[in-house]
Amino acid sequence: MTGAPATAPAAVVLLSGGMDSATVLALAREQGLRCYALSLDYGQRHLAELDAARRVAAALGAAGHEIVRLDLGRFGGSALTDRAIAVPTSGIRQGIPCTYVPARNTVMLSLALSWAETLGARHLFYGANAVDYSGYPDCRPDYVAAFERMANLATKSAIEGQTIRLHAPIIALSKADIIRTGLRLGVDYAMTVSCYQADAQGRACGRCDACRIRAQGFADAGVPDTTRYRRSVEP
Repeated sequence: MTGAPATAPAAVVLLSGGMDSATVLALAREQGLRCYALSLDYGQRHLAELDAARRVAAALGAAGHEIVRLDLGRFGGSALTDRAIAVPTSGIRQGIPCTYVPARNTVMLSLALSWAETLGARHLFYGANAVDYSGYPDCRPDYVAAFERMANLATKSAIEGQTIRLHAPIIALSKADIIRTGLRLGVDYAMTVSCYQADAQGRACGRCDACRIRAQGFADAGVPDTTRYRRSVEP
């Protein structure tokens, strides 16, 4: 897929390599924006999702793709960054799960904001979702609105009249609707990695919360699950 023209308005899109952020990149592209993808090597359990982010950025015609190293694993506090905390595999429960990484979205969006101001981009995109279970406080509509207000208080570009918009276009979509949207836009979900404990080849465990939600999304959308699993599983 070719990129948007150099004269198109620019956007920075957080791209994890998972299905949600891939869909968000495709939606930003659909709006005619010149998209710069930003991924974070933040000390997560595996780097397969960053390999997936590279594939997705190339396939969806990102104008640029940066991978920034920022080791949140130094602080721990999450099953995704601290190997002493097990990734839950016994089924989805209510409440904020132990896979929540403290302030991760705030850190990532702040880096995206910095790059956006450098690029002269007025649009930030990320894959927050408040419908399918996550329990993450930084995926709520109130958080999106609050960060956008902060961005327009804290940047030179906004003070000089170039206001920033923070877009969370899938925040109210079910996982099935996210999948249907991405397929309409040509997203190949086989390229993406959602599993919290994927192996080095990006194959999913089929048992963690992310795998369960993803598998249920394909089932609800009535389309084949193209996820690559490590073994035959019943997510």
